[in-house]
Amino acid sequence: MNKPHAGLSVRCCKLFASALLTLISLPQALAQEACTMLLASGNPQYPPYLWRDPADENRLIGANADLMQMLAKEIGVPIELRYVGPWGRVQEEARAGHIDLIAGAFWTMPRTEYMDYFYPPFHDTRSVIWVRANAKINYSRWNDLIGLQGVTVINNSFGEDFDRFAKQSLKMTQVASLEQAIQMLKRSRADYMIYEDSPGQAFLSKLSVGDVKMLSPAVANESLFLTLSHKSACNSGEMRGRITRAMIKLISQKSLAALLESNIQLWRRQNEGAKPTSTSKPH
Repeated sequence: MNKPHAGLSVRCCKLFASALLTLISLPQALAQEACTMLLASGNPQYPPYLWRDPADENRLIGANADLMQMLAKEIGVPIELRYVGPWGRVQEEARAGHIDLIAGAFWTMPRTEYMDYFYPPFHDTRSVIWVRANAKINYSRWNDLIGLQGVTVINNSFGEDFDRFAKQSLKMTQVASLEQAIQMLKRSRADYMIYEDSPGQAFLSKLSVGDVKMLSPAVANESLFLTLSHKSACNSGEMRGRITRAMIKLISQKSLAALLESNIQLWRRQNEGAKPTSTSKPH
């Protein structure tokens, strides 16, 4: 008498298990189906790594942009490098899931709350102190900056340790752009500026600023990572694995070294004879 009920129970269990498997696999399937393109951005004032294309200011070019095109070929998904605003805005867009990738970010604990980092990093950079050429500043360690007025670009990080030290011990003004920071330094509204070495040199050259120098040692040596927003429609285990394998391959081939050299030359050609650009007043 109990056998029909037992068979019915088994069939119900099978149907329930099948429905559960479908529900579990559905989000990943939908994510893979939705991932037909990746939208990337990054710091637009970061030559030779990234800067706005003079021919199309909605587009970013540079060594990191070229690396993303190589990555796109490896993973079989197009990657568009788009200008979405200054560096602070880029991070907010990633937090909101409006962009998928950031093509070059330092590691900080707060950023891990809204995006995944791909290991290993694809490049190492140096963040340095910039001062006026005639400045009499004796700098050999972080403590030498205490009591001086510093300036940098908003939402820039120079590593967890220095960020913590700066917050606790330094007077630091943050402005919207590197050009504004340079102008503040030139006008003696700041004693020093903190920014990475290669992008800093590139912008000083573009603005025809020759009376600013770099001090040693570096404030921090940090690594650049590719990151993926937690809210990206493409953020699935399968896609993260695909990107990781592709990045490991490109890094092992030392792809960025050649891209950096060609983009240094491109930046120079674009800015030969360039006049200093007008900027809004520093604030």
